Amino acid sequence: MKVGNNADRLVTQVLAGEVWPPLADRNGYRVDADGRPFLLPGMGGVTLGAHPGDPATGYAADHLEPGLSIRHRDPDANMALQFLSCVGNVVRLADGTEGVVIGQHAYVLADFPEPVPAGVTVGDQVTVLARGQGLRLADHPLLTVKNCSPDLLARMPGGTRADGRLEVHVAARVPAEAMGAGVGMPSEFANTDLMGAYAGLSADLSLGLEGLRVGDFVALEDADHSYGRGHRAGHVTIGVISTGHCLLFGHGPGPSTLISGPAAAFHLVDDPDANLAALYPEGAAI
Repeated sequence: MKVGNNADRLVTQVLAGEVWPPLADRNGYRVDADGRPFLLPGMGGVTLGAHPGDPATGYAADHLEPGLSIRHRDPDANMALQFLSCVGNVVRLADGTEGVVIGQHAYVLADFPEPVPAGVTVGDQVTVLARGQGLRLADHPLLTVKNCSPDLLARMPGGTRADGRLEVHVAARVPAEAMGAGVGMPSEFANTDLMGAYAGLSADLSLGLEGLRVGDFVALEDADHSYGRGHRAGHVTIGVISTGHCLLFGHGPGPSTLISGPAAAFHLVDDPDANLAALYPEGAAI
């Protein structure tokens, strides 16, 4: 993205974490939006075969977290991992193999090319080179940047237009009524779940979002994530889909926040290739 910024003034911190196990309670079953019980794999651990560019819906899974789900066992250190890790940051395994942060959820989510994830297990230590919080766009004072590494910003198409607006390419536009869980939370923490992407459920729940992919850049309409997350008419938030669909009502594929501000400050370009997988051509998966 061709846009002036303060990337040269940012610092990099080395954060530690580990691959966290999948968790469940003793009752096992949950209930979907139509009242049907289900018991499916979901959050935590290492999820194989799902990467940026792959569908975010349609799996026999509940709140799929692609790749590695990472956290720190110390609560305060885990908050630092959540708040400071940015999409596009390098994630390094103990043997030096590198992947990248693709978003936040209950965990920091990291993607690696196949077959690397198959050799990773619960408890493995990882390092995140955290850089990006504090990133500002020099010519766009009304826009707030969150969770976006300078490397990701540099790879994104678009930039400052002659009319002063910021051009951003998005794979989908998300209506305000799709906002579900995550509203009211800090915009540096976890993500926002989108209602309406319930593949295979009743048509009245559809908001046209079943085609979302992991890694898609999306425009959240009438959403202000500048400081927290909430509904504000005339605002737009750019996010990146970091999790798969969830069967719990009010949840769904979740975008991590990247850029937020008045809609008039953006020039949105509908682009089906606006996905993390297209920005990192080093491999089929990042």
